[in-house]
Amino acid sequence: MINEIKITTDFIKLDSFLKLASAVSTGGHAKMVITGGEVKVNGQVCLMRGKKLYKDDLVEFEGLQYKVTV
Repeated sequence: MINEIKITTDFIKLDSFLKLASAVSTGGHAKMVITGGEVKVNGQVCLMRGKKLYKDDLVEFEGLQYKVTV
């Protein structure tokens, strides 16, 4: 199952997206899991917490999938 997370801007940064999706509780936790290689964006491990996500990008974390929608 893919959780669709709606954004109201053209893009959202990966760390902010994880918080918006309630996948993490704080920005510090987001930074740790991203730099620790635990997050995938569109099937690739992403180590950049400032990675810009756009409509239809797919984020995977802890076995869950999140899709950016507008």
